[in-house]
Amino acid sequence: MFAAAHYAALAVFITSSWGFGRALLGRLAPPPRRDAWLEAAMAVALGMGLFICAFQALAIFGAFRPGATLALVLAGVAAAAIQLRGWLRERRALRSGEAAAPWTRYERIAAIALALVALPALVAPLAPPFAFDELMYHLPYARQVAQQGTLGIHDWLRYPWFPYNYNLLYAAALQLGDDVLPHFLNALAGALSVVMLYRLGMQHANRLTACIGAAIWLGLGDYSNALIDMGVALFVLSACVALWWWRESQPGRPVHGGMRWLGLAAFFLGVAAGSKYQALVFMPLVALFVVRQERSPKAWGLALVCFLLPCIYWYARNFAMTGDPFNPIGARVFGFTEWTPADYVQQVADVRVHAEMPNALIWSFFLAPFGVLWKRSAAVRAAGWFCLYSVAVWVVTSRYPRYLMASFPLLALVSAVGWQVLFGWVSSGLRRVFGRKDECEAGAAVATGAMSRDTARAGARMGDWVAVLLLAVLAAVAVRQTAVKVGMISVTPETREAFLRKHVPGYAAMDYLRRNATGRVYQVALNEAIYYGPNPIWGDTLGPWRYTDFGKLSGGDLARKLAGLGFVAVVLPDSVVPVFSARVDFDKYFAVQFEQDGSRVYRILPVAP
Repeated sequence: MFAAAHYAALAVFITSSWGFGRALLGRLAPPPRRDAWLEAAMAVALGMGLFICAFQALAIFGAFRPGATLALVLAGVAAAAIQLRGWLRERRALRSGEAAAPWTRYERIAAIALALVALPALVAPLAPPFAFDELMYHLPYARQVAQQGTLGIHDWLRYPWFPYNYNLLYAAALQLGDDVLPHFLNALAGALSVVMLYRLGMQHANRLTACIGAAIWLGLGDYSNALIDMGVALFVLSACVALWWWRESQPGRPVHGGMRWLGLAAFFLGVAAGSKYQALVFMPLVALFVVRQERSPKAWGLALVCFLLPCIYWYARNFAMTGDPFNPIGARVFGFTEWTPADYVQQVADVRVHAEMPNALIWSFFLAPFGVLWKRSAAVRAAGWFCLYSVAVWVVTSRYPRYLMASFPLLALVSAVGWQVLFGWVSSGLRRVFGRKDECEAGAAVATGAMSRDTARAGARMGDWVAVLLLAVLAAVAVRQTAVKVGMISVTPETREAFLRKHVPGYAAMDYLRRNATGRVYQVALNEAIYYGPNPIWGDTLGPWRYTDFGKLSGGDLARKLAGLGFVAVVLPDSVVPVFSARVDFDKYFAVQFEQDGSRVYRILPVAP
């Protein structure tokens, strides 16, 4: 029932998003290449973007309440019900004109692999929140917005000035459901982009490429948390699809055709840029792509308006309040506000510490230009150039794998082309090697053709055995990962608490404070557990409540400073306790109030002014 209830809630949201998105897409000219499922996925993505804009507008005016959220969802469901019959009729018409090619053996193998990779992704969202960043600021921000019904600057969070478009969906989920539901909205972004990737592969390459690309992206995604990277990836991919529809639109129909697809692409990019600053890196490439074919001020004006609609609030607010529209990453240009130069250096150093190569599955995209599909398909070439640009910018800037995730869907698709090139080379090499050996040994039998047929059968049998072995390994991995994900599901309060105490350092102390704290709480080195503490809770390595501002004070001075700011308790892990307890007079001003699972809560004792 637990899983069924959450999947039912997700189905309602998908239906509602499709209803809104389909209503708007129906006013645009049909895409040059019709695909019912690709268009349906684009409609859901558009509906999600419209939901984000609606939630943002409601929150700006302090009206983002559960009643308004529920009303919007029900309105979307009603819109879907009105349009369902027409869509089914259109889908049947499109299917009647399609001639489905028979499945080859390798395509069936790739489809089975795709299904196996999907198994753990289906159960992963059911786990309670336990990932680092979702507990540090994604879910705390969403909860604050959900409770207050308005947007605000929460300086107790690590990134109070960031754009939070996708987090507004999480806030709505927390208003109407529990904190597992945001995981499904994150997973929805991944699932939609998998569907888009598969259909794009079918349109512009072949079924084998579609299955391999979808499987790679499905395997790279993380479906057990409420981060936003897969959401950004969805909207960037949707923008690329709309841009390609714009490129393929018939010339001479700017009003009813291509120009509107350009506006849609700009809207998707605006949603992405309003969710994470890293999405801005695609703007120069998109601008270059567009300006080569369109220089009309009317078209560029439409694109600019559509881009700014979902993201201008965040950047205009930051500029008006701090002078830095990209606060805090623009500090070196626009000046430092809440972050100091030392904070900036520390953040950059932290990113560099986590720099590493992305998953090896996508490295093969460098081989795609050597394949037949690269020469035949302009769409594959465009995707390849997008990938090359993304990787080049990533290498120059961060080399942090998660910052490349917005490009992972197209990287996966182009990498699927590259893998086919690689295996084609390997197969050709084996045929040459074994072909010469057979020719030397067979003698006159080659002239009759008997040896070539036997060799072909042997090669086919060997290929089948290799495929079976690979599928067996993949099945074992998928079953193991699925079992791990199932073990994370916590249906009862008791199993949930046991899971969180095991996976979230400091959970017990944070939970105690959430239930018992009567004033402000300052935490040290437990900022990845603050979602389970009192709301809000202060303390971080960066920003106005940085640890270093309190770190060199004596026990008495520390107690006086904290008490003067309204704090009543301090929570810290046992590993940090010696740093604090060694201070002069620490025990005179701080008393242990709670201790469990390697963390302690200290009550601040009354001090003389």
